[in-house]
Amino acid sequence: MVGSTVHDVMTKDVAAVRLHTPYKEIVRILQERRISALPVLDDDGRLAGLVSEADLLDKTSGEERPTGPLSGLRRRSRHGPKATGLTADAVMTAPAITVNATASVTAAARIMARRAVKRLPVVDDQGRLVGIVSRRDLLRLYLRSDEEIREEIQRDVFMRVLWADPENFDIEVHDGVVTLTGMLEQRSAIPVAERLSRSVGGVVDVINRLTYRFDDTEGRPAFRSVE
Repeated sequence: MVGSTVHDVMTKDVAAVRLHTPYKEIVRILQERRISALPVLDDDGRLAGLVSEADLLDKTSGEERPTGPLSGLRRRSRHGPKATGLTADAVMTAPAITVNATASVTAAARIMARRAVKRLPVVDDQGRLVGIVSRRDLLRLYLRSDEEIREEIQRDVFMRVLWADPENFDIEVHDGVVTLTGMLEQRSAIPVAERLSRSVGGVVDVINRLTYRFDDTEGRPAFRSVE
């Protein structure tokens, strides 16, 4: 399949808690799993929110600890309901920012960048948790070898999608940078080849030096290069 999806890179063995999981149990799981956040599921197994170390620290972030009959009211005023929360539903952040398992890796990266988050719970079409994807998971794609990248582009882009003859084109990959050379039958196939090559996991950039035999965008034969 051309282009990697979130399902390809996500972590599937995901620890999660329920709405009424106690505060101390959440802390214990975070420490045991050496993670910084946990998805929170409702009674139907759907994602209700996300509880992170930052959410838990809201409970202990007050510099002053007033006493007396109005102390609880003052703490809620200064720190919000999370300051007095005892269970996951009281301290979690909701709704959680999520991504669908079928989304592209590029789409997940854009969501992370735009929303300034380090991880995304992954859900199916029914909103059920199926995994979690982190920045590290996305970056792992760039550890693929140049040969793996070249073979996928040749097989999935040029041969399966474009039906191009391998003798008419060449693919070189160096440190994730792809250079495409050769001649395709139709001009309209050139931007398709570049776009699909860019979507392959591990590709850093694409240098497009492809030419075309027939200008199907104008309806007349031509022998020209598109840079």
